[in-house]
Amino acid sequence: MGDKIGIMGAGALGSYVGAFLNRIGEDVTFIDMWPEHVSKMNKTGLDVTGSQGPFNVPVKAMGLTDAQNIAVPFDWVFIAVKSYDTEWATHFIKRYVRDDGFFVSLQNCWNDVPIGEIVGPQRQLGCIASHIEVALWEPALVTRGGAVGRDSGHTVFRVGEQDGRITPRAEMVAGLLDNIDAAYASDNLWGERWAKLSQNSMGNGISASTGMGSQQMAEDPRLRKIRIHLAKEAASVGLAMGLKVVPIQGMPAETWADADKGDVFEELDGFMSAHGGRVNWLASMAQDVYKGRRSEINMMNGLVAAKGREVAIPTPYNDAVIEVMNGIDDKTLEQSEDHVERVLNAVAR
Repeated sequence: MGDKIGIMGAGALGSYVGAFLNRIGEDVTFIDMWPEHVSKMNKTGLDVTGSQGPFNVPVKAMGLTDAQNIAVPFDWVFIAVKSYDTEWATHFIKRYVRDDGFFVSLQNCWNDVPIGEIVGPQRQLGCIASHIEVALWEPALVTRGGAVGRDSGHTVFRVGEQDGRITPRAEMVAGLLDNIDAAYASDNLWGERWAKLSQNSMGNGISASTGMGSQQMAEDPRLRKIRIHLAKEAASVGLAMGLKVVPIQGMPAETWADADKGDVFEELDGFMSAHGGRVNWLASMAQDVYKGRRSEINMMNGLVAAKGREVAIPTPYNDAVIEVMNGIDDKTLEQSEDHVERVLNAVAR
């Protein structure tokens, strides 16, 4: 195609996407803050393992201080940093993007609006990555733990404009991502975003606070209860906001919102019990805790709670998980399975 593509933030997902785009011949440059990662990628390439590997691909990577050497601006970039780094990262990279270029948020949470406020909403697209489990435990080595989505009919990448139009550039980005896993251009960015936010909020904070993986969470009835109620709150808030929330974990948002009904709860409990994944995968937030990094809890479950207050829907389960994770972030609490009971006790008060 010939576009010059930047990836601002070569974490697990940014590295994974960039590896595949490099592999098919796209002109991709990583910009990242981890010196060892940048150095090793430049020296030995990027190794990909897991369900779509192994392979190695040569890549171009640079640190923040090297960006001043960019002579030809990017045609467009992925923003793939943690949510709390979005504002500064967007301001940083925008000077290296063509005036008619655009910015794609390849992130969790709700960063399309703040990116659009910086570069203009007409220059911003969102990309939801649904059910793709990737990890970057060491420099220049990224792995995918879960199955390939298209093998089961699941579309992983959903690319959309803020105004809901299906544009050539949205279809182009989706077409590139389809080389990795199933992708489409969506006319429902906000409904897609909220479904992913709901999916994240029902698992990330619990996995991060307890250190438990997907299979462990599926096996524990207490955790299934917590996760169902987290999803119930998120789905209820999204629907009350008037969003066209797409299915969450393959189940309609309306079903999650009705989780207080006994028969619906039993259906969801059985569903959760049967879907622990093929490996005991740690959520991305749990990976951050393991690495000693700040979590995205206030931009994930925190957004659910904030929007809940706006539409007068209580979010006690999300509030409890936020409280625990804030304690872990400020080092007053440690990761522990005891936090399961802490959350249950908090919502019972």
